[in-house]
Amino acid sequence: MATLETTAPSGTRWFAPCAKGLEYLLRDELLALGAASARESLAGVYFEGDTTFGYRACLWSRLASRVLMPIAEFEAETSDALYEGARAVAWEAHLDPQGSFAIDAHGTTSGLTNTQFAAVRVKDAIVDHCRERFGTRPDVDRERPNLRVNLLLRRGRATLSIDFAGTALFMRGYRQAQGEAPLKENLAAAMLVRARWPETYADGGALVDPMCGAGTLMIEAAWMAADVAPGSKRERFGFMGWRGFDPAAWAVLRDEARVRAERGLAALRPVFFGSDYNASLLDVARANAEAAGVDAAMHFRHRQVAALEPPSGVANGLLITNPPYGERLGEVETVAPMYRELGDALKRGFVGWRAAVITNQDELGRAIGLRAERRYTLYNGALECQLLCFDRIEPPSTEPRPVKPLSPGAEAFRNRLLKNVRKLKSWRAREDITCYRAYDADLPDYAAAIDVYEDHLHIQEYAPPKELPDQVARGRLRELVRASGEALSVPRERIALKQRRPQTRTERYGRVAERGEFLEVGEGGLRFEVNLFDYLDTGLFLDHRPMRARIRAEARGKSFLNLFCYTGTATVYAAAGGATSSTSVDLSSTYLEWAQTNLTLNGLADARHRLVQADVLEWLRRERARYDLVFVDPPTFSNSKRAEDFDVQRDHVELISLAAERLAPGGLLLFSCNLRRFKLEPPLTAKLNVRDIGRATIPPDFTRDPRIHHAYEMRRTT
Repeated sequence: MATLETTAPSGTRWFAPCAKGLEYLLRDELLALGAASARESLAGVYFEGDTTFGYRACLWSRLASRVLMPIAEFEAETSDALYEGARAVAWEAHLDPQGSFAIDAHGTTSGLTNTQFAAVRVKDAIVDHCRERFGTRPDVDRERPNLRVNLLLRRGRATLSIDFAGTALFMRGYRQAQGEAPLKENLAAAMLVRARWPETYADGGALVDPMCGAGTLMIEAAWMAADVAPGSKRERFGFMGWRGFDPAAWAVLRDEARVRAERGLAALRPVFFGSDYNASLLDVARANAEAAGVDAAMHFRHRQVAALEPPSGVANGLLITNPPYGERLGEVETVAPMYRELGDALKRGFVGWRAAVITNQDELGRAIGLRAERRYTLYNGALECQLLCFDRIEPPSTEPRPVKPLSPGAEAFRNRLLKNVRKLKSWRAREDITCYRAYDADLPDYAAAIDVYEDHLHIQEYAPPKELPDQVARGRLRELVRASGEALSVPRERIALKQRRPQTRTERYGRVAERGEFLEVGEGGLRFEVNLFDYLDTGLFLDHRPMRARIRAEARGKSFLNLFCYTGTATVYAAAGGATSSTSVDLSSTYLEWAQTNLTLNGLADARHRLVQADVLEWLRRERARYDLVFVDPPTFSNSKRAEDFDVQRDHVELISLAAERLAPGGLLLFSCNLRRFKLEPPLTAKLNVRDIGRATIPPDFTRDPRIHHAYEMRRTT
């Protein structure tokens, strides 16, 4: 077997890829770190420096995605040319023939359009090169290779590089967990540089993030302030498996970084203040801060944006945040109030501070109500965003802002809404109704369902036609929300806005926000807790009002069974009607806790009323007790991980049959469902006395949509 000699590459030209929009910042950063030269390119920077500087760039760059050392460039119009060019590389200078490697392929040429195939050809070339020269071959390990090779195909040429980073450099090593839409660490660092955080900290300022999520902006800011190398927590870099790796040179860099970090962390001022409306995310942020070694400088609290105020005793600083964007149509208006609340808080309490907010929607930026002195285009993944930088928050203007008049269409909508409310007025007064449907797509151009919950509004926009331009649809939605609030004298902060889309099998009872705002409302002399903002459904189905009244009328002296009980509103009605006992079954612990709250609100939470967490079908197969009154209100479908899949059309025969077996002699079963295409199957009518009571259970405020639900009463024939 031939003897191997390790040789270092002769070139000193490098390439550091980065997210689009960061090129100039990365160029300046690399020059500050000591690069001999640096030149920005699309989504990256070419620079020069020796091998040790390659280590330094990996350890200290806050903005680069990777650090690549090119080792070969050649013509590669065909797969054979790519193979031959890759096989000619002296891989023994870079890779132990008995080690492992992986190929990351990017780009295309006219003859090579499949990156996976191109990666395979380079893999074959490396394996064949090593086998021919040394009688052995390296292994492919995509997860943790000794060496990661980068292939770039462009304009008929191939560039092969050694990936000194190994894994993306934004993976700092401190993230213990993350939220649903995490901010990459290098984008967070770019935001902080653009917002002049290092200058702000040097001037004695603090940092505030009112929507801190997993704490990424705060931790990156603390590491900048404390001079902590962003790669200091990483266990491994790609260059450690490269045959030219110099452990002694690396040890010097690593020790220097450790000393600087120890010195910086010891002097770090505790001026980092984060809050979020999602309490569970704050636990994630605390864990990440502890892993990063900066938890002692952090302050976290659970708080809504509307309650934001500057930290006590802090005169100046930077407020910086990454709010929800509202990427889908309908979501923009949902999150816009948060931007308005942020702007109000800035004008109210942060005069003289700097601020920076990233968003992907111009109208969300405008909702802040402040003029940005600087704007930068940045990319959060593939999403183009704008970083709005406010160099100094000025006091609010005392001049009233002119109110733009509503369009003729919005005026027509406003008049229709008022007409509907007046039409229902006498019925509402007679029945003491405070929660009702006021509008349901009466005008095609303003397609939404609007429900009044005492002094709040719950607006659900129907998805607009696909051919309607987004700008037009958003404009109509803004007018609908504004006109609704003006017509019914409801301020914007008390309007919940959602978009109704065709249901998917994960959304029916899904959480859509984390505001945690519950409202207590009345119906039928009873009190119920609703949540208008956090869930697709509010906790109180208004169209079921007559069904609940029927249950109360039937319940006296009877045992009651509530299947798929949701928030237990029907159980409260049954208990208030004099039921001797009740059993309420649902799989969700969240909704059972909600049901317990509703019982407690009405003084009905005692041992007679049992709440059971279980899959309804499985529970019915085991249950042997009999009940005088049974209510079944299943979801259209369910695919919980804790139970078998359920589809109301497919499974209703088994469900109703099992429920009917639990009826006591002379008992009554009430069934309801919201599937518009629902059809009761014949096997049920053969063994049960069935009567369609759908029309009788549609209340006056839902007569415009009589298909809102189906309802039947059923009794056993024997």
